[in-house]
Amino acid sequence: MNVLEAILSRRSIRKYNNRAVTHETLEELIKYAMYAPSAVNKQPWHFIIIDDRSILNKIMEFHPHAGMLENAPAAILICGDEQLAHTPAYWPVDCAAATQNLLLAAHGMGLGAVWLGIYPREERINSIINLFNLPNEVRPFSLISLGYTSEQYKTPSRFKKERIHHNTW
Repeated sequence: MNVLEAILSRRSIRKYNNRAVTHETLEELIKYAMYAPSAVNKQPWHFIIIDDRSILNKIMEFHPHAGMLENAPAAILICGDEQLAHTPAYWPVDCAAATQNLLLAAHGMGLGAVWLGIYPREERINSIINLFNLPNEVRPFSLISLGYTSEQYKTPSRFKKERIHHNTW
């Protein structure tokens, strides 16, 4: 699959079969995430691989949209390090780019994935900080639920020509 096809055909996948995702595959996904652009190339991210069922279950207790974790064999938490960031305002942008890279890589590798928002919801941020005992300078950004799916998804039309402006509004 080429990159343009991946961009158009990637979908948020919330249903997974019982096939395990290997640790090697999860690390490979993180490698692709780490190739995302970042302000001044600071790469202010950290990643936590989550494949412990009890931890995935705890996340479902406080995250209102995490029901897919019940069947997910794994997830990856993407965090931003405020000390590594170009400035405090840039780490969320940098982590968003890493998150998108990870989602596209998962799709390209035949995995289903969905982005669960953590940042900027304070209650979710605080729950993740407590659950994972994150250092003060590390802020949770996104959680990616991962697994293999046997479902097929159609690509909807999202192109809206009326949202394109040329040289002025």
